[in-house]
Amino acid sequence: MEAYSTVRTGTFTERLAAAAGLALALVLLRMPFRHVVRAARFARRVGRRPLDVARAEALVGAVRHTGRLWPGRAACMETSLGTVLAAALLGRRLNWCLGVRFSPPPVEYHAWAEVPGSGPVGEYTVNGWHHHAALTI
Repeated sequence: MEAYSTVRTGTFTERLAAAAGLALALVLLRMPFRHVVRAARFARRVGRRPLDVARAEALVGAVRHTGRLWPGRAACMETSLGTVLAAALLGRRLNWCLGVRFSPPPVEYHAWAEVPGSGPVGEYTVNGWHHHAALTI
């Protein structure tokens, strides 16, 4: 799955939350990591109910679409944290996962959002791609 999306997804409210979540994530990721973790834990407490998978996919797409406008880096760490923060702004909850993604040849560090009790959202998981979380917030 690419870091940027040219497809505009989600409702107007979801796109607005995606823009605010990504902006907040970009600011937070300039701070020490302990502050980022605290903010993600706070966002998890704010979200009352888990987001369903279809709306979570749309929210990930909206954050990736918003990332096109940012002139700097907006890769997996920024988009996944932005998605979690956008869900919290909508009163919903997503997990923020940091770990590895691998298939037979490559292994890479990766960050993703997931619905609690479900798999990664908006990620390429077919053809042997596996996600293993080292830290789940």
